[in-house]
Amino acid sequence: MKNYAELWTAYKERKSNRDCRNLRKICLPETEASDKTAENAVNELKAGLKGMLDIEPEIVFGSKVTSKPVTDGKSILDSEEYSISLIEDGINIAAKSSSAILYAVFDILRTVACEKDITKTYADGKTVRPSNPLRMLNHWDNMDGSIERGYSGESFFYVNNEIVIDERTRDYARLIASVGINAVVINNVNVKQAASYMITDRYFDKLSQLGEIFAGYGIRLFLSLNYASTIEIGGLDSADPLDENVISWWKDKMAEVFKKIPTLAGFLVKADSEGRPGPFTYGRTQADGANMLANIVKEYGGIIIWRCFVYNCRQDWRDRKTDRARAGYDNFMPMDGDYHDNVILQIKNGPMDFQIREPVSPLLGGLKKTNQMLEVQIAQEYTGHQIDVCYLIPEFKEILGFKTYCSEDKDSVADIISGDTFNSRYSGMAAVTNTGNDFNWTGNYLAGANLYGFGRLAFDTGLSSEQIAEEFVRMTISQDETVVKEILGILLPSREIYERYTSPLGIGWMVQPATHYGCSVDGYEYDRWGTYHRADHLGIGVDRTDKGTGYALQYNEPNAGIYNSPEKCPDELVLFFHHLPYTHKLHSGKTVIQHIYDSHFEGYEEAQQLAAKWDQLKGKIDDEVFENVRERFERQLINAREWCDQVNSYFFRKSGIPDEKGRQIW
Repeated sequence: MKNYAELWTAYKERKSNRDCRNLRKICLPETEASDKTAENAVNELKAGLKGMLDIEPEIVFGSKVTSKPVTDGKSILDSEEYSISLIEDGINIAAKSSSAILYAVFDILRTVACEKDITKTYADGKTVRPSNPLRMLNHWDNMDGSIERGYSGESFFYVNNEIVIDERTRDYARLIASVGINAVVINNVNVKQAASYMITDRYFDKLSQLGEIFAGYGIRLFLSLNYASTIEIGGLDSADPLDENVISWWKDKMAEVFKKIPTLAGFLVKADSEGRPGPFTYGRTQADGANMLANIVKEYGGIIIWRCFVYNCRQDWRDRKTDRARAGYDNFMPMDGDYHDNVILQIKNGPMDFQIREPVSPLLGGLKKTNQMLEVQIAQEYTGHQIDVCYLIPEFKEILGFKTYCSEDKDSVADIISGDTFNSRYSGMAAVTNTGNDFNWTGNYLAGANLYGFGRLAFDTGLSSEQIAEEFVRMTISQDETVVKEILGILLPSREIYERYTSPLGIGWMVQPATHYGCSVDGYEYDRWGTYHRADHLGIGVDRTDKGTGYALQYNEPNAGIYNSPEKCPDELVLFFHHLPYTHKLHSGKTVIQHIYDSHFEGYEEAQQLAAKWDQLKGKIDDEVFENVRERFERQLINAREWCDQVNSYFFRKSGIPDEKGRQIW
C-alpha cells in the first residue's frame, strides 16, 4: 500500500456508472514504439477503466503521430490539441502528439470518475485546445528538504541535500499531468548557495532521470537559477551581465548543463529582489540580465523566465512617496520590447504579494511587446496556511477576467497570457504550489481543490469555479449528491469568508510578520517592507492617487480614472488606493468603520457555519478525510475569532466610533 493518497487518480470503483460499461474499443493514434508518454497514456487508460468500471476494452491504433520539435508557444498549443468522438462500440481519440493523447485519456477518465455518460459527453465530438502554452508549478522546495512557505510537510524532491526519485515522484507526475500541468520548477526561486550546485556534476544524473520521468507525462523540467552563480560556484568576483568573463563562464556552464540534462527546458530567475543580487547591482537593466542568459540558452531551445518581483525592500515607513506597489511597473515598463523572444516576464497577479485581495498588476496590460506569464499562489502563504479553508479558484477567475483595456478586443488577462492579444511567442500561467510529503499532498484535503483547480483552470480558462470544485469533490471525496452539495457549500464561498474576517477593503498585510498567519494589525506597519495601512484616529488606507504615490495612474483608462477616484473605486479595493475617514460612505451605504465591524463579525459567524457543515458529514465520507479537515476547522475557528476580535477592537480604539449594532467589542 502506498504511503500517500492518490487523490483524483485513485480510480476507485464507480458502481452507478453503468452507461460506460459497454465501452469495448478505444482507438488511439499510433506513436513510435519508444514513446514513453504514449505508453504511459495507454497504461493510465487501462488502469483507470479497470479500476473504476472493471472493464478491459480493446486498444486499437489508427493514424500515426509524429511529434515535431516544439519551437514556441503556438506550436505547444497546436501539438497539445486533441479530439474525442464516438465510434461503434467505443471511442476514437485524434491527437497531434503523445502529450495530447495523454490529455485525451485523462479527459475520458475524468468523465468516468465524475459518473457522466460517455455517450452523451462525446456524442457531438469534443475538440480541446489548451488555453495557455505553459501551465507551470513553481516549487519553493529547498535542498535540505524544507519548503519555504510550505504547509504540507517536507519536500518529496529533496532529503539532506540529495534528490529523491521513487514511486511518489512518478505518481506526482501522473497527478499533475492529469489536470494539464506541462512544466515544473523543482527548486525554490529564492535560491541559496546550496542550490547553485544544482548545475554541477553532483546532481546531473538525478536531474536527468527526473527530467525523463516528467517528459513521460508531457512535463517540461525547469530549474530556479542563482543569478550570482558566477560568484558562488564560478570563482569570479562579478555577476555583471555585460562582463565578458561572466558571459564566457555561463556559456561553458550552459553547454555542460544542457548536455547532461537533455530534457531541461530552461530556468526561472529572481534577481535584484529581497537581498538577491542582479543586474541593478552593476548598473545594468533587467533586460541586460535576462537577455545575457537568453542568448546563451537559445541554441539549446532554452527559455528564461524572469520574475518581475523586483522592489526596494528597505523602505522607510516615514516615506509617503516610495510605494512598493509601483515597483514592478516602474522597473519593467521602460524596457518593454527590449527582451529577447525566449524571455518570459513572470508577473504576480497583484503589485504586492499574494494578499487575499489586490488589484491586478498594471504590468498585465501595460507591457505590449514582451512575453508575459501570470504568477499566482496556491500555497496559502497569506490565505490561511492550508489550515483555514480558502478555495482560490474564484479569485483566479476574477483575475483572468479583468479587462485591462490594452486593446480594442482580447484585452482580458486571460487573453494576454494565452498569447492571443499580442501574438506572444511564449506565455502562460504559473502557480507557487502547495504540495509536500504529507499523506494527502496538500496538508488539508480541501486545499487539494486549489492544486486540482489551478491545473484545470490553466488548461481551460473557460471552466467555472463551480465546475472545477464539483469535479474535485466527486473524484476525490464522494459521489454522494448530498455530500457533494455540502462540500461545494463550503468551498465556493470560503475565499470571501476568509477575506471578511481578515483584511478589510483591500488593505492587506495585517498578519504576524514571522509566519504570515494570524492577526497582527500593526505587524508590518513600521517595517522596511513597504506594507502599510496608515491607520490613524481619523482614517485608514494608502493614498495611491495622483495626489499620493501616483500608482493608480499606472493603469490604462478607464481603470486609472476609476481607481483614482474614491467615489468610483470598488469597495473591495478602496483602501488599497485611498486614505479615507472612518465615516466615509461606501457604495454599500455603510461607513468604512461599520464595514470593518460588520465584515469581521459576519466572517467569523460564517466560518462557524462552514465548520458546522463539515461536521454534518461525519460517517458519510472517509474517516481519515473527515478528521483531517475537522481538526483544521478547529484551528480555523480560533484564528477567525482572533481576527474578528483584534481587528474590531483595534479600530474601535483608534476611531472611538462604536458599532451601531451594539455588539461587544473587546
